[in-house]
Amino acid sequence: MKGAKKILIIGFGDVGERLAKTLRAQLASKQVRMFALIRQPERAEVARSLGVTPFIGDLSERPTLSQIAGISDTIFHFAPPPSHGFYDVHTQNLLSALGKRKLPERLVYISTTGVYGDCGGAVIDETRRLNPRTDRAKRRVDAESRLFRWGTDNDVSVSILRAPGIYAADRLPIERLQKGTPALVADDDVYTNHIHASDLARAAWVATTRGAPNRTYNVVDDTDLKMGDYFDLVADHFKLPRAPRLSRATTSTKISAAMLSFMGESRRIGNQRLKNELGFRFKYQTVGAFLAGLK
Repeated sequence: MKGAKKILIIGFGDVGERLAKTLRAQLASKQVRMFALIRQPERAEVARSLGVTPFIGDLSERPTLSQIAGISDTIFHFAPPPSHGFYDVHTQNLLSALGKRKLPERLVYISTTGVYGDCGGAVIDETRRLNPRTDRAKRRVDAESRLFRWGTDNDVSVSILRAPGIYAADRLPIERLQKGTPALVADDDVYTNHIHASDLARAAWVATTRGAPNRTYNVVDDTDLKMGDYFDLVADHFKLPRAPRLSRATTSTKISAAMLSFMGESRRIGNQRLKNELGFRFKYQTVGAFLAGLK
């Protein structure tokens, strides 16, 4: 398809699949070719069903990435960093595989709001100094830095989308509530931030047409809840018992270290740049609005 717009999705998970569906609807009347780098071969058929050409490769293994060089005008980088180490070898390998010739015009990367660290419940925006506390957040900061340097050096417009807890109908804390996993008492509780998976996919697409070069955007909805209140909201909707509330000291002995780390960071993240610069409008403005629409 000569002259067609070429799009490459790196990391074809839930959000990548939702993006492909969004693009198929948005670009139905235009010439477009979609590709995806897929680590799990069984996902290839899902990609094909959406009109996406799959390439099987692993960002941890540089030799498997040779097929993606020079094939796209726009790249969506949705793959997370590895689960260990101090830097993001996945992003390093991706940029190396892209080489220097026929680079894309744009790249959109989904990062995490965890790069801000604990803000003590303060209202913050993209100008907040980064203060990652966990190794996983530090790897995200490394990825952001690499991508911005690469974009500047190669005249590629890079947009970083910092996303919080991603939810959808099949990504709610139902199992946690059924198990009776405790939440924190109000005085110890932390503010959390949310975005629906479909809105995140839509924001990624909007960033390719309206995003400024080397710019970060907090992709968070208007939900303003502490973590325990979020669990209560979901529990009440599905008529499940609310999570028991315990003090931080007591809770630390009853939940995993990974979950405890999420309970140690509190921030209320503003989204005015997303709304004002990208003109983004949410399909699901709050978690409550989403739940109200569920049958």
